[in-house]
Parts: sequence; structure tokens; C-alpha cells
Amino acid sequence: MNTIFNIRIIFFITLCSGIVNAKTLEVCNSCPFKSIKKAIHYSINFDTVLVKKGTYDEYNIEISKSLTLIGDNLPIIDGGFRGKIIQIKSDDVNVIGFKIINVKKSYLIDNASIRVTRSKNFNILNNILEEPFFGIYIENSSNGIIRNNKIFGNEKEEYDSGNGIQLWSSNNIVIENNFITKVRDGIYLEFSDKCKIIENTSTKNIRYGLHFMFSNNDSYEKNNFIDNRAGVAVMFSENVNMHGNTFKENWGSASYGLLLKEINDSEITHNVFSKNTTAINVEGSNRLKLQYNNFVNNGWAIKIRGACYSNKFIENNFVFNSFDLAYNSDINDNSFDNNYWSSYHGYDLDNDGYGDVPHRPVKLFTYIVNIVPETTVLLRSLFIDLINFSEKISPVFTPKKLLDNSPLMKMVI
Repeated sequence: MNTIFNIRIIFFITLCSGIVNAKTLEVCNSCPFKSIKKAIHYSINFDTVLVKKGTYDEYNIEISKSLTLIGDNLPIIDGGFRGKIIQIKSDDVNVIGFKIINVKKSYLIDNASIRVTRSKNFNILNNILEEPFFGIYIENSSNGIIRNNKIFGNEKEEYDSGNGIQLWSSNNIVIENNFITKVRDGIYLEFSDKCKIIENTSTKNIRYGLHFMFSNNDSYEKNNFIDNRAGVAVMFSENVNMHGNTFKENWGSASYGLLLKEINDSEITHNVFSKNTTAINVEGSNRLKLQYNNFVNNGWAIKIRGACYSNKFIENNFVFNSFDLAYNSDINDNSFDNNYWSSYHGYDLDNDGYGDVPHRPVKLFTYIVNIVPETTVLLRSLFIDLINFSEKISPVFTPKKLLDNSPLMKMVI
């Protein structure tokens, strides 16, 4: 970020704050202030602390006044693994344009590169965080923007790692265009409502790319969740909108593109699920609408477990998955209408675009594999084709009423 751009940001923030007497305190080796802490100490509300390029050996930097902390040419703040680095404890704070490295790991304190506590109207923009333990930790805060940050962890085990971006009891937060890798959960929300997660990339994380717990009326759109242990987990939440995301190459014995557990009244639309062990695993979830999603080359496209009712699967594409749909029960209360199935072998004599005979997406072999996973080695055998055909003719173990009565003959565009 060049100096001219920094000045424009400072001017804009100052103008919007309505503070005409705000001043800029510069930090560098030849400046009046040699340390960031000292400049903050002598600042007043709505001042700007401008930190010049260089390396600053500081940690436990506390901001308890309305302030803009801005870096010129990406100065480095090195915490030296001694504790947390920046802690925000007031409203109207901006942290822009730093490289923040080397946070101390702790089993008692959630140390973070940037921690925000009881703050409103904050912005965390254009930072690079390395060796973060927790990267950006937001608690009991609201109306904040976390945008254009890059978070690089180096974690190996779940038990001693933190999350890239964590929200705890925080509302109306926008998380946009961040890159997060090699932490526990890329983005984690707990008791956090009305948040928007847009155009982030979360990859190679130990547990989840994105994780919701007890968080309602949130949305995540146009994100990429690639090569995580599981792409996204949405648990014990409701009214979560999931639109236009890519879930790709989340592989492993317990891996999912999307894990849904005890969620209700949510929409999953226009997403791409490609090369995941299981694209979507659904358990105890009700009144979901899944429409215009592409399920391509997954192990299982959808696994539905117990207590799932009144869910609608409409106009989705199921293309070359090993198993399109798996049930662990012979009872179905969900609807499958107007989907495209590459495994459908029916016909369309009246040329209306819909198959003339219903499609039964649950195969007997999926029921067997759920009970005895080792039987997957028989997937392409003639014997399996025969038992699937016999179950299709006279269902015994699979849900009799689970049919797509009007399967599409061409993919939904």
C-alpha cells in the first residue's frame, strides 16, 4: 500500500468522523515516536498513528481509544512468541496494512495477532498474519469489517491450534476477501448473528474451512473451501443462507464438503461440490431448501441421517458421483423434484425435458456400504448391479417413497 493511498484513507476516516483537529503521529527510527505503544499512549481520540516501514519488536499493544493504526509499506510487528500482539478495547478503531507475526501459544489464554473486545465500528483491513495461534479474534463486538487479510498458520494438530478468524457473541460483522490456511478452523462463529462471509478462500485447515455454532440469520456467499478436513460445518443454527460457494477436494475418512447438524429453515443454492468424500452430510435438520447446486465427482453426493424432515431438493445436478444419495432409514419425509441425475437411464418420449419414469436415487448398495464400509471394493462388480436392479424393482431396504418423479433429461444451467 503506497503512501498516497494511506493518506487518502486517513483523510477519509478523519472526514467521516467529523474530527477536524485530529493529528497524525508518525512512528519510525527517525520519527518523534520510536515505538507503536508510545505513539498510542500520546494520541487522543480520532488521531492516526502512522507506522513507517520497518520491524517493530512489540507485543501487548492495547488500543483503548478511538484510533486509526495504519502501516506504510507493510511494517512488521514481531511479537516474538511472548503473548498477544494488538488488542482493541474501544469503538471506532481501524488497523490497516501491517504484517503481524509470532504470537505466543497458550492453553489458558486465546492469544491472537489482533483481538477485538467490546468494540463497535471497527475495521481490520489489508494485514498479513503469520504464526498467529489465533489470527483475528472478535468477542462481544458488533458492526465490524474484516477484509483483505491473509492468515498463514503452520499448525499440525487440532489440540494445540487456534482459528484464523473467530467470532464469539458478535453481530453484524462482514468477513470479506480474506485468505486463510493451516489453522484449526479457517473461520469460526459462535453465538454470532447477522454476519456476512463473502469471497474468502479457506484451504488446508486442520478441521473446518468455516464453522458455525449457535449462530442465526447469517450468510456465506462466493467463498472457496478447498482441501480442508471438512469444508464447512453448520451446527445448531437457523436461517443460514449458503449461496454460490465452491466446496472442493475435502477428502478423508471423515471429510465433508458441508456438514449440517441440527439446523433449520436455511437455503443452499448455486453451490459447486466437487471431489469431496461426502459433498453434504445432513443430520437432524429440517425445512432446508437445496436448489441449483452441482454435485460432481464426489464419493457420496448427499448422506441423510436420522431426524431430517421437510427438506426440498429441487433442480440440482448429480453428475458422476459414486453414490448420489445415501439413507440410513427406509422412511422418507423429504422431496426430490426435477433434479438431473447422470445415473438415470429413463426416456422422454413426449420430449418435455422430463423423464417419463421416476428415478430412484437410493441404491441398495449404498445401504450396504453404510453398514459395512469395506464393501466399497465391490462398487463396479456385476453382482452389485444385480442387487441394485432387484431393489429398484421391489424396494425392501431403501425408502419406497423416495423418488424423483420428474427427473430432468439435461443438466440445469
